[in-house]
Amino acid sequence: MRRSADSAAMTMFNEAMGLWAAAAAVFLLAGAIKGVIGLGLPTVSMALLALWMPPAQAAALLIVPSLVTNLWQTGPRASFGAVFRRIGGMQAGIVVGTLGGALWLGVPAGAWASLALGVALVAYALWGLTGRQLHVSDARARWLGPVVGAATGLVTAVTGVFVVPAVPYLQALGFQRDALIQAMGISFTTSTVVLALGLAVNGSYPTAVLGGSVAMLAPAVGGMVLGTWLRQRLPVAVFRRCFLVGLALLGAYMALRALG
Repeated sequence: MRRSADSAAMTMFNEAMGLWAAAAAVFLLAGAIKGVIGLGLPTVSMALLALWMPPAQAAALLIVPSLVTNLWQTGPRASFGAVFRRIGGMQAGIVVGTLGGALWLGVPAGAWASLALGVALVAYALWGLTGRQLHVSDARARWLGPVVGAATGLVTAVTGVFVVPAVPYLQALGFQRDALIQAMGISFTTSTVVLALGLAVNGSYPTAVLGGSVAMLAPAVGGMVLGTWLRQRLPVAVFRRCFLVGLALLGAYMALRALG
């Protein structure tokens, strides 16, 4: 009897360690993608983690790695003020949209969140694959920024993904490459902080998950360092195209699974 109980405990321990190892591999991959193209850590980690855990748990797990890597991306400080002034209204919209969505629609959970996440991933991937370049003037950005921010906040509240429609909008502002990466870092940092508040308000961010989120910081940072190194040696356009195709396929799979 004792031997059977010990065997069952060992099996459970091995399964738990296997899940944590898989989660670490996800954050290593997501961090590497972010290091190469400037985004992708919350998107990839949410998409892959949600294949075997509830979306709310996956969203809680990515808070610390996402926050630290996004803060890293907000540099250099010399250009921070100029970039922030252009997207300040959008950040206000993200705060309102995310908190409002968390209180109204709840946090990422169940088949609805999985379906919404899949649709968001497909929409973003298809937009990226078209290669279309939109343009938003500074005059239009004054009113459009808060609207886009609010829409991004709503998507974040129900999916845990920050990129739609934030990234297309930031690209449409005409930032240069380094400034665009910095603007994405600022926007993603805002979304991460407010999503954490939304999870806490809804009681979906327990201390145990916080410890796991801290544990996932090392593979995420390691992956980002690796990705930054690879960015200097790989054709980023080709890598980004493959990433978007994979993202579209994964999003479609998640949406179909939720519908089934």
